[in-house]
Amino acid sequence: MSTPNKDIKKVEVSLKWDPSPPGTPAFDLDIIAATYLAEAPYGSPDYLVHFDSRSPDGTITLNRDSTTGQGLGFDEVMTLELDRLSTRYARVVVGVAIQQRDGRRTFAEIANTGVRIREGYANLAEDDFSTVGAATSATVAEFIRGASGVWEFRGTVRGFDGDPDSFARTMGSRPPAA
Repeated sequence: MSTPNKDIKKVEVSLKWDPSPPGTPAFDLDIIAATYLAEAPYGSPDYLVHFDSRSPDGTITLNRDSTTGQGLGFDEVMTLELDRLSTRYARVVVGVAIQQRDGRRTFAEIANTGVRIREGYANLAEDDFSTVGAATSATVAEFIRGASGVWEFRGTVRGFDGDPDSFARTMGSRPPAA
């Protein structure tokens, strides 16, 4: 799920899933973006963008939020205007977390999940979370600002286990050594 695209400017991350079966609690998936300062690209995020929030400078916004997955196609959409993001930031990580209010839920339990990352009309990556079915959250994209100031996309789906709060704290950590 990687691409050689560089100089990424404005990206849209879209999420879809089928609603829960009738009579059961709703599946609620959320897109989360975490920004990291140039001096601490793998430290704690400087700020998070998720439901009910946006970046302080308006460069990362959640345009559509769904709590049920009911709708046509992609129900939750986040826009990242990387070309407008302050030079203080060298890394942005985007993930998806499943709300755990009604007990532990994993991607494998939710039908027709999908994430699409695109710049304009060009798809940078798509995934259905099948490789992280046992996870409760996953990173789906990483944007790295190079020394020249150009943003590069790294698509990688990496599963995590835990509630959305713990995921938000650890989603930008270095992957375990292979």
